[in-house]
Amino acid sequence: MDILEYMRSHLVLLDGGMGSLLISRGLRGGERPESWNLTHPEVVEEIHRAYYDAGSNVVLSNTFGANTLHFSREELRSVIPTALRHARAAAASSGGEQEKFVALDIGPLGKLLAPLGELSFDDAYEIFAETVRCGAEEADLIFIETMNDMAETRAALLAAKENSSLPVFVSNAYSPNGKLLTGAEPAVMVALLEGMGADAIGVNCSMEPRALAAVAEEYLRCATVPVIFKPNAGRPEYVNGQTVYHADPWSFAEDAAAVVRRGVRCVGGCCGTTPKYVAALRDKLRGFVSESPAVARTACVTSDRKLLRLGEGPVIVGDRINPTGRADLREGLAAGELKSVLAEAKKQKRLGAQVIDVNVSAKGIDQPVTMERAIRELQLTVNLPLQIDTVNTTAMERALRAYNGRALVNSVNGREDSMRVLFPLVKKYGGTVVCLTLDEKGLPVTVEERVAIAERILAAAKQYGLTEADLIFDPLVLSARSGPGAAALALETIRQLKRRGLLTMAATSNISFGLPGRGELEKTFMAMALEAGVDLLLCNPGVKPGVNELARAALLGGEEEMEIFKVRYTKNDIQKEKL
Repeated sequence: MDILEYMRSHLVLLDGGMGSLLISRGLRGGERPESWNLTHPEVVEEIHRAYYDAGSNVVLSNTFGANTLHFSREELRSVIPTALRHARAAAASSGGEQEKFVALDIGPLGKLLAPLGELSFDDAYEIFAETVRCGAEEADLIFIETMNDMAETRAALLAAKENSSLPVFVSNAYSPNGKLLTGAEPAVMVALLEGMGADAIGVNCSMEPRALAAVAEEYLRCATVPVIFKPNAGRPEYVNGQTVYHADPWSFAEDAAAVVRRGVRCVGGCCGTTPKYVAALRDKLRGFVSESPAVARTACVTSDRKLLRLGEGPVIVGDRINPTGRADLREGLAAGELKSVLAEAKKQKRLGAQVIDVNVSAKGIDQPVTMERAIRELQLTVNLPLQIDTVNTTAMERALRAYNGRALVNSVNGREDSMRVLFPLVKKYGGTVVCLTLDEKGLPVTVEERVAIAERILAAAKQYGLTEADLIFDPLVLSARSGPGAAALALETIRQLKRRGLLTMAATSNISFGLPGRGELEKTFMAMALEAGVDLLLCNPGVKPGVNELARAALLGGEEEMEIFKVRYTKNDIQKEKL
């Protein structure tokens, strides 16, 4: 039985602290705890055995800081496998009859990632990857813990997923304000980690059970995967040169068990806890059957700090960062500067955009390089989710790797080659993807054909591990100049998709392309799309929805109504209304 199968029907009891126990056994300042795997193997194995004897199902290897910042690669190839073998030997010699698993423990690097620090994301990834490669064969799962930086958490999780096939648990350390050190809220981390495929997620360290309970409860409200709870034995205090934790095993177990009963599936202790604390938890929870709360997957996108739920009201996606028809953006991007892009993002935020679309596609622009730079700079400039808008696969992956959060991805369509490339990227990096209702046959001319393509896309997405909450469907708004019925076709497609419970997006500026009176046509179509139930509007946030009856007649009528509209909007009127 593997850990995931066991966890489906059992509460998982984790272990407690390791470092404080090693200190009590003689670890001196300046020594690396992980070096004791080689120099004091009997002590390390004895501590692991004590946790198994206390009832732990999962023991974390003594590898919290085992990485290439502290050890050479040659040393790691000895330290990490040896640490895991000590835990395995302890499991075999323990007297407990419970199921036992060994986790490769991965802690933070102790350095901030760029832009807050000097360590790059790719360098952090490679450091974590080396640790994973050294230990994956000896472990039953990987346990990433005590992470207080979203970027570092992403790097560690990617390294674990790409360099092993083991289950991955991820636990973050929150500040007293309920956020990570770098500002992310619990709901943001839940959305990101679930999207990237973590098997269990939660909180550890930081605080005692009561103080950490609020963060755990936020996880329980949002998470659809099992939640981890691994608090400290109270707040540390320094007495006579020693670190003291004031929560005794029974009060710790009482408070932690109260949180477990709300739906936590994995529980243990962190700093200051010992096998006595785990034994107290075991006794307190004996016979308790843990069940996760029934939580629906949240459709959302995030910035690096904030979450934006989708489907709870119309969302404005600003479409003005696009060099097509924008000489200022095109010239700036070609010259390698982002001043105009950043200024446009700020302007759209002021006008009410909730998501910023980023498109850097134009002749003479190196899309992969420019898109990655734009994503990094925009995240420092506007605290809004971004939509990565490109057909260049290399640019898409580089942007997703650079994006610190859950991005909106534009776009996939019903062609097999498109889904084969985009869906794995969306799953790997945890994005939400816009799905265009066209396929190998081109753009359908009926509502039924577009809905059928949407249903095929949904079925294919599920094969890649995505859900309805990860997808947004675009009915493909065409210019009204393409012929009578273009607007009605898009609107009815939105209605049909909404009846099937799917999220929708409409690029409303398309409706007026090549026509006079663009502002009146667009704001009227925006109002009609909202009435049809659209969830996201890809538009100029400076244009506000409102019905012009002449424009409505032109959009829903035939050639005669459109001609009347064109005559009404003379060249002078066009100039006044230019977007």
